[in-house]
Amino acid sequence: MNASLGTLGVVIAFVGSVLGVVTLVWALLKRRDDVLATSPWFAGVVLVGGVVAVAAMQRALITRDFTVKYVADNGSSRTPRLFNIATMWSALEGSILLWGLVLGGFIAAVVWKFRKRLTDPLFGWAMVTMLVVAAFFFGLMMGPANPFRRYNPGPGFDGPGPNPLLQNNLLVAYHPPMLYLGFVGFTVPFAFAIAALITGRVGEGWLLETRRWTLLAWAFLTAGIILGAWWSYEVLGWGGYWAWDPVENASFLPWITGTAYLHSVMVQERRGMLRVWNLSLVCATFSLTILGTFLTRSGVLDSVHAFSDSTLGPLLLGFFAVVVLVSVTLIGWRGDRLRSPGRIDSPVSREGAFLINNLLFAAFAFVVLLGTVFPLIVEALRNNRISVGSPYFDRLSMPIAIALLFMMAVAPVLPWRKASMETLRTRLIIPGWCGAAAIFIAEVAGARGLGQLVAFGLGGFAAGAAGRQLVLATRRNGWRGLVGRTNGGMVVHLGVVILAVGIAASSSYSTHQEFTLTPGQTVVVDGHRITYHQTRTVAEKARTSVIAAVSVDGATKHPALRQFPNASQAIGSPSVQSSFTQDVYLALLDSDTSTGKITLRVIVEPLVSWIWAGGAVIFGGSLLAAFPGRRRRPTAPVSEGLGTPAAPVDEPEADTDLEPVPTGAPT
Repeated sequence: MNASLGTLGVVIAFVGSVLGVVTLVWALLKRRDDVLATSPWFAGVVLVGGVVAVAAMQRALITRDFTVKYVADNGSSRTPRLFNIATMWSALEGSILLWGLVLGGFIAAVVWKFRKRLTDPLFGWAMVTMLVVAAFFFGLMMGPANPFRRYNPGPGFDGPGPNPLLQNNLLVAYHPPMLYLGFVGFTVPFAFAIAALITGRVGEGWLLETRRWTLLAWAFLTAGIILGAWWSYEVLGWGGYWAWDPVENASFLPWITGTAYLHSVMVQERRGMLRVWNLSLVCATFSLTILGTFLTRSGVLDSVHAFSDSTLGPLLLGFFAVVVLVSVTLIGWRGDRLRSPGRIDSPVSREGAFLINNLLFAAFAFVVLLGTVFPLIVEALRNNRISVGSPYFDRLSMPIAIALLFMMAVAPVLPWRKASMETLRTRLIIPGWCGAAAIFIAEVAGARGLGQLVAFGLGGFAAGAAGRQLVLATRRNGWRGLVGRTNGGMVVHLGVVILAVGIAASSSYSTHQEFTLTPGQTVVVDGHRITYHQTRTVAEKARTSVIAAVSVDGATKHPALRQFPNASQAIGSPSVQSSFTQDVYLALLDSDTSTGKITLRVIVEPLVSWIWAGGAVIFGGSLLAAFPGRRRRPTAPVSEGLGTPAAPVDEPEADTDLEPVPTGAPT
C-alpha cells in the first residue's frame, strides 16, 4: 500500500508540473489571462503530490515496511524512531523526494504571495520556470531515482539501517533539511530572473519582489552549513569542523555567490547598476545548487559526506548544463537592455565597495570550484584519480577572506556616490580603535603569527563598524531599529565576525595529543587534568557501545566507541567539555576490554563555541533583515515591478548610516 500510495503521489506531482508548464506557456503566448489565473491549481497539485509521497515514505519507514525497496535498503527494526524518520534523506531516492516536497512548498508559497498578480507575465514565466524544475525532479523519481520500487523480503528479513555515521547524532535530523530549504529556496529568485530576461523587464522590480525569498534561502543554507560543521565536529572524532571536503564545498559554493548577490542587489535597487552582475549571480547560485546535488548524489566523489552511489550523474550534469546554457543565452540576448543607466562616480563609495566585494566573492568561488572539480576533470581526461587537499584551499582562500573582512568593515560606512576624506575619518575612527583593541587583546591572550593577528584586528575593525551602525539605529528607534535589511545586515556582520574569530583561534592555537591510559591514570594537557576511570560495555537494540568515564578538571565525560551491525568497524562518539573560552575534546580511539586500557585523543581548542554562536547570530540577523524596517522611497527610479509600483526599500531614511542629513541636502 505504501509503495502504491507513494508512486501515486509522485505521478500526481509530475503530471501537475508538466501540465502546468504546457498550459501556462500556451496562456502566456496567447495572452489568456483567464488561463494564467489557474496557476494556483497546478501549484496545489504539485504540493499535494509531494506531501502524499513523503507521507507514504515516512509511513513505510516508521512501520518498517520492507516491501518498499528503499526501506529494505536503508531502514531497520533496530534503528530508533528519530533516526528512522531521518533515514528518508540519508540516501539518494529519499533526498530527491525531500527536494520535491520542499520545492512544492516554495511554489505554493510563491503563488499565495502573488495571488493578486497571477495574470502578470513576469509571474507567469517565473511559475513556468519553477514547474520545469519540479518536473525534472519528480521525473527523476519516476525513473532512476524511484523511491517506491517494490521488494519481496523473505521471512524474518530486517534491513541494515542507515549509514552508522547518520544514526550517531541528533543533528542529522536537522542539518540536511536546512540545507535543502536553502538549496531549493534559490529556485524562486532564479525563476524570477529567468522571467525578467524572457519578458525583457530587467529593471529593478523583480529584485524587490524576490529579495526576501533570496535572504531566507540564504539564511537556511547558512544554518545548514553551520549545523553540518557542528555534526562533523561532534561525530567524526577528529576535532575539526571543516576540511574542504568536496561535499562541504558543494554547499559552500552557492553560499558564496548568494552572499555576493545579496550585497550587489542593493546597488541595482539604489542606482540601477550591476544588472548583469545580479542576474549572473542569481543564475550561478541556482546552477551551483544543481552542481552540488550532482556532486553529492551521483557517486562521483569519495567523501565521508557522500552516502549515495547512483546512475543519476549524467542526468544531473545534463540539467546543470541546460540551466547554464539557458541563463547565458538569455543574458546575452538581453544585453542591450541590461546596460546600466548610471555609473560609479568614485571607487571610494558604497557602490564601488560592493563592486570590489563582487570581485572578491567571484575569486573565492573560483578557487573553491577549481579545487573541487579539478580532480574530476583529471580523472575524466587521464583516468588518474588525484585529490586537492586543505593546503590549497587555505593558502588561496586566506588572503581573500582577509580582504572580505576589511571590506565588511569599510563598505557599510561609505556613502553612496562619493566619500570625502572627512567622512571617512569620522566614520572609521571608532572601528579603527576597535581593531587596535582586538589586536592588543589577542596579543595579551597569547595569539602569535601575523596572519592570525591581522584576522583578529580586522574582525575587531568590522565589529566596530557594525556596532557603530547598530548603536546609531537603536539610539534613534530603540530596539525596533534592529529590524530591516540594513541593520539586520549589521547583525549578520557581527555574527560573521564572531564566527571568523572562532575559526581563526581554534584552527591556529589548538593542542592535539594522544595517550594510552590505564584506569586511574591522569595526564595534563594545556593545564587541564584528564583522568581515566573505567570503561563499560552497553548493549543496545541498534548498537553495542564501549563507554569510557573520563574526568576533565573534575567533570566526568563519556567518550565512546559504538559498533553497529552493518559497520565493519566501530564508530567513535566524542565527548566535548565546552566553555566560552575553549573546548576540551575527548575521542576514544581504542579500548582493550581485557586490560582496561584505552587510547584517548585529547584536543584543546580555543573559542570553538564562538563558531556556533556566530552561526546563530547570522541566522537571527537574517530574519531581522527579512522583515520590513523603516521605509523610504528609493532615490533612483525603480521600474518594471509585477504590475504595480515597486514597494519602498527597507533602508534608513538617509543613506549615510542614520546620521543626520543637512537641511535641504539631497538624500
